[in-house]
Amino acid sequence: MHDPGPAGRRQGRRVPDKNQIRTRLRGERRAHVQAIPAAMRALIFHRPPAPLLDLVPDDATIGLYAAGPFEAPAASYAKFFFEAGHALALPRFATRNAGMEFAHHEDPFEESDCEVGPFGLMQPLSGAETVTPDLLFVPLIGFTDTGARIGQGGGHYDRWLAEHPGTVAIGLAWDVQKVDALPLEPHDVPLTAVVTPTRLYGPF
Repeated sequence: MHDPGPAGRRQGRRVPDKNQIRTRLRGERRAHVQAIPAAMRALIFHRPPAPLLDLVPDDATIGLYAAGPFEAPAASYAKFFFEAGHALALPRFATRNAGMEFAHHEDPFEESDCEVGPFGLMQPLSGAETVTPDLLFVPLIGFTDTGARIGQGGGHYDRWLAEHPGTVAIGLAWDVQKVDALPLEPHDVPLTAVVTPTRLYGPF
């Protein structure tokens, strides 16, 4: 029989693992987003908050992401930074089993330089130049007010950030995704800050 450990025994239940947390938070996130009128969703995450811009060097290459269903959208941020003169990058995967790289993204308005990747999300064409972002906006399943993050479970962002220490990593999330604590592992890389529709957490 599985031993839940001292904390779990004290509470009379097994401590939730990451997969259980992901399942719960995905359900809460889905319900939250579905409750927001479509016209209102288009106005959320429209422009980065002013304090966040203090973290962005003038010549920084900005890494963003193509949001999946119910993830905090990053498309408006891509347009904002493009119009501010920043170079943009998006994740690219050769296959579902390949590592994540970032490639130059030059058309955030029409996505004419993108195609559907192996995870069903838009990504730069195979011929687009590989680049290394200086500042990275990161999707997530859950976060804490100290910068801990839980992602989809593939470990792509943790591995990439571990290979590029010093990169400013900023999470985008709905308020409902905030949790009091997360089970952390040695390979988990904390975020520099987290932006929600109502506030900025950090910089940490």
